[in-house]
Amino acid sequence: MATPSFTNDQLVALEAAIAQGALVVEYADKRVEYRSLNEMLKIRDLMREALCPDVGNGNRRFAVFSKGFS
Repeated sequence: MATPSFTNDQLVALEAAIAQGALVVEYADKRVEYRSLNEMLKIRDLMREALCPDVGNGNRRFAVFSKGFS
């Protein structure tokens, strides 16, 4: 199965609708109506994983610098 492609605008619109308690999301010229908050949260997680794979699953990378002193 192909990985769906999402845009940041779609994610922002979905998160705004979740915050407002709305089940309808509108962005650009599209309108999407969800069945439940649970469905919206699952789609939001999919979008986050697709757009930021290292952040969505809890993996974070940090730079470590050292001057060589012990």
